[in-house]
Amino acid sequence: MSSYVILIRGINVGGKNPVPMAGLKACLEELGCTGVVTYIASGNAIVKSALSAPELKAQIEATLPQRFQLDSELIKVLILTPTQLQAVIDHKPTGFGEQPDKYHSDAIFLIDIEPEQALTVFNPRAGVDQVWPGHGVIYFQRLSARRTESRLSKIVGTPAYKCMTIRNWNTTTKLLELLKAANDQ
Repeated sequence: MSSYVILIRGINVGGKNPVPMAGLKACLEELGCTGVVTYIASGNAIVKSALSAPELKAQIEATLPQRFQLDSELIKVLILTPTQLQAVIDHKPTGFGEQPDKYHSDAIFLIDIEPEQALTVFNPRAGVDQVWPGHGVIYFQRLSARRTESRLSKIVGTPAYKCMTIRNWNTTTKLLELLKAANDQ
């Protein structure tokens, strides 16, 4: 059994594609996952599975739209191993996520797209936004006092955005904590 973090793109956003977390947990268990823990309603789960990450991803992407009557075009799944999630946190830019009163910090996880291609849709506003590429992730930070001036929302209408799922830094680090706790059991 392997431990994974599952990030689901396109559910419970702005009232669209509603998936109750209890329903998601039951669905994942029906797919053979054990030790399922969900975290907040933005499509995060910690699981153990006998399947490989690509096999589990395919099963979840096929099952969710049928089970919950979702717009399948919006749904994408990213599955990370403990090592991959740890690397996202370990390789963050210096100071990233360390001043939550001053900056809003997000990990923009990439699904089937390379960072170089994803970066082309970002147009950071000087003095407000900062963007850094990572391995399988884009780190995005914006000045909290001027967050309404941020250009992060400009990426939403782009084709590349369909290959991204955003988690704030607190959620990202909490998922690693939950994953470690699940592995200790």
